[in-house]
Amino acid sequence: MVLQFLTGALVSAINIMVHAIVTVGVIGIARAAGLRHTTRPRLHLMAVMVATAATLMLAHTLEVLVWAAAYLIVGAAPAGSDLLYFTFVNYTTLGYGDITPLASWRLSGPMTAMNGILLFGWSTAVLFEVLRKALDHLAAIGAAGFSPVDR
Repeated sequence: MVLQFLTGALVSAINIMVHAIVTVGVIGIARAAGLRHTTRPRLHLMAVMVATAATLMLAHTLEVLVWAAAYLIVGAAPAGSDLLYFTFVNYTTLGYGDITPLASWRLSGPMTAMNGILLFGWSTAVLFEVLRKALDHLAAIGAAGFSPVDR
């Protein structure tokens, strides 16, 4: 059980670092893009939000791959299992249960889910912050339809 916790903690820490790096990059890029003056502020805002969400989804996919690699290294899934599917099901807390970890690694599923739900919440906070900052900027420059009174 200790090995499961240590492995889960290590993989979670790696994924938290990945998410932190992506978050810093996304916020920097979104801030720079959000400060641009544009003739189509609604389209610009939409592009910033879509790019932010897509980048965060790529980060989650990379994090799933990190978990899948860990499952492969420690042999947590039954032989012949689709590790990527198994990992996505756990990471997203979907939990179909059609593939379960070996008995000696059964804490890996809940630890993966705990890591995934934490990072999804983090991504939600990042998306909200990017949107809030972009709306504040658009209101500050007086973009049509984005005054503080309109919100």
